[in-house]
Amino acid sequence: MKKFKIFGSRIIKTGIAVFITSLICHWLGWPAVFAVITAIVTVEPTVSDSIRKGIVRFPASAIGSAYAVLFIYLFGNSPITYTAAALFTIITCFKLKLHDGLLVATLTSVAMIEVIHSNFIISFFIRLGTTSIGLLVSTAVNMFVLPPNYSKRILTNIHSMLKTTGSELESILKLIIEGTSTKHNEATIRATFAQLKRKLDRTDMLIRFQKEEMKYHRLDKQARTIFNNEQEMMKDLRLIHYHIGNLINTPLEDVSWSEEDRKKIIATVETISDAMKHPDHFSIKEHQKAVREIMEQFWDNKKRTTNQSNSETATFFSAEIIILYELLSIYNIVEDLLTRE
Repeated sequence: MKKFKIFGSRIIKTGIAVFITSLICHWLGWPAVFAVITAIVTVEPTVSDSIRKGIVRFPASAIGSAYAVLFIYLFGNSPITYTAAALFTIITCFKLKLHDGLLVATLTSVAMIEVIHSNFIISFFIRLGTTSIGLLVSTAVNMFVLPPNYSKRILTNIHSMLKTTGSELESILKLIIEGTSTKHNEATIRATFAQLKRKLDRTDMLIRFQKEEMKYHRLDKQARTIFNNEQEMMKDLRLIHYHIGNLINTPLEDVSWSEEDRKKIIATVETISDAMKHPDHFSIKEHQKAVREIMEQFWDNKKRTTNQSNSETATFFSAEIIILYELLSIYNIVEDLLTRE
């Protein structure tokens, strides 16, 4: 059971950014609320995201502030002012493609209406100043306080996905070989396949975050080697996932193996599945022996199919050949992955 983690690094950094931001505004005698709002939303998963989105949020906030000042001057503190400030801020940010700053700009635009009573121009520039403080403080905190490092999470995800993939491969092949496929079993396998796809996507996102962090926090030689290895492992997992997808979608109506052939395939699949679930069990000698056995069956099936090719109902790519080809492809990828690890 996972432990509930109350204080993640992002929560801690947000708290520090809010405290420093509000403290600076207090010293300057400026309203802290706008700076704090900006600081909260600018603590992103990576420093790169904080800078990139901060560059968008500054002009967006300036637009929102300008509309707030304009409509207060025209209509005073009234419902029309709130409506016009919000609508014009949204429309302008949307037209200028300042999407990342749209929400902050709109919120601060309507919030300004309550605090501006006179000196509209000074209020406008104070608003820009508080925005700048929030952006700079939150970006600095994101860069120097608990800097993001996703490598450990990436590796944990890879090991978890490898284990799940091994179990799924074994389940699929047992259903195929033993002919015990049911709608419930197929639905379970497809659900696991979709879950793996989502986890692969999330891990790819973490890899992107780590790449972006490397622009600001250079990894040492060992850490860079580990990260490069993780990227290669992810490529291998993607390929294995692709071939498993092909197995799931293989037509199984005409599969006709002898009992001996079925037992051989199940035994070899159990071996590779065990290696994926427990990498320390992997033996290159046993692995290559299993590959040779699958290869022999592949060529035997290919020869048999070729001899039957004159039949009108025969197809060169029989279900048996497709299954064995996908298995050989997976075996080759798993060997690369586990010997690299």
